Amino acid sequence: SVEPTEPGDYKLCFDNSFSTISEKLVFFELLFDSAQDEEEEEEGDEAEAWVEAAEPEDALDVKIEDIKESIETMRGRLERSIQVQTLLRAFEARDRNLQESNLGRVNFWSAVNLLVLVVVAFLQVYLLKSLFEDKRTVRT
Repeated sequence: SVEPTEPGDYKLCFDNSFSTISEKLVFFELLFDSAQDEEEEEEGDEAEAWVEAAEPEDALDVKIEDIKESIETMRGRLERSIQVQTLLRAFEARDRNLQESNLGRVNFWSAVNLLVLVVVAFLQVYLLKSLFEDKRTVRT
């Protein structure tokens, strides 16, 4: 989290010096909530002042402005919800791909282990049988 201290342009730098061989996946998100929250608080204070100071014929205009403010607030929150859902879908897709690749590796090594287990079982049976075979020749 970074709180901007000065107005202006900011740059993001992602460093890959730790390992240039392995693959990396980077997610980042830009949120501009603090400025919006402050505006909502200021608008709420202004709306209360206008309601108290409004004359009866101006009450209808104030109500329309309140409705417009409510709609704008709702629109901002819906946009934020869409942004969060998009981010969650990206995380879910990344995690699903990781799980599918892990499933492939687990299945491969399970098959290898099963094959080794079967070969060792046959070798043990063969060795045990060879121990009990009578190799002497019988003369009659």
